[in-house]
Amino acid sequence: MPQITVGGIGFRYLLEGPEGAPAVAFSNSLGATLEMWDALVPALTGRYRTLRYDTRGHGGSETRDQPITVTDLAGDLAGLLDALGIGRAHLVGLSLGGMTVQALASAEPEHALSATLMATAAHMPSPQSWEERAATVRAQGLAAVVEATLGRWFTPGFAQRDPAAIQAIRERFVACDPAGYAVCCGAIGCMDLRPALSAITAPTLVIAGRDDPSTPPAMAEEICAGIAQAELLVLPRAAHLLAVERAEAVGGYLRAFLDRASRDA
Repeated sequence: MPQITVGGIGFRYLLEGPEGAPAVAFSNSLGATLEMWDALVPALTGRYRTLRYDTRGHGGSETRDQPITVTDLAGDLAGLLDALGIGRAHLVGLSLGGMTVQALASAEPEHALSATLMATAAHMPSPQSWEERAATVRAQGLAAVVEATLGRWFTPGFAQRDPAAIQAIRERFVACDPAGYAVCCGAIGCMDLRPALSAITAPTLVIAGRDDPSTPPAMAEEICAGIAQAELLVLPRAAHLLAVERAEAVGGYLRAFLDRASRDA
């Protein structure tokens, strides 16, 4: 899989789809890799050019073990778009990726044809809890938090229906670089994007999982209240990693939203 260097950091990425089609850029969850979108991307095949990448410190992307903010992660995405000659794209992010998209769409609206914010928040208290998680991972590795994380990411029924998908997610999670994960925990802990929401002018779709204990629907409602062109979808039978657990449904909603946003652009 190709690599590209942005701001001195090497990123693993995957660019697929017809040249000249509208671009869709995906930003992944904390502890996940670009493969988390595997089951969703086929819904856009033939209509869109899709860009997936590993967040710094995740998967095949490099780690820089120093404090960062979500604004830095937004800069990574903007740099990738520019380096690949894309410029403007429909921005799609889940959890940490949704925070990255909020930061980019508010600070550099020229990059956003639209924004889709899945299972995410504009503010995630408390900083201490994120510091504690980062310290645990640095000391013990990702295996120390994987079972608790998967318990928040998926409903119990999904683990029974698709154990192979759970196992693949687990393996990529524990393989994540502890320093890279910890640095991103710090970015979430110090984040407060609520004052920036009103600067997002692109059409925005916010998707929440009804059964998500990490970023419950109330957090999605808070985001929608701050964005002029936001619409909210609360998905039943879905926890945090809803793009995996409900990939077919999410893909259908996303495709319809992107088709509307592309026509209106």
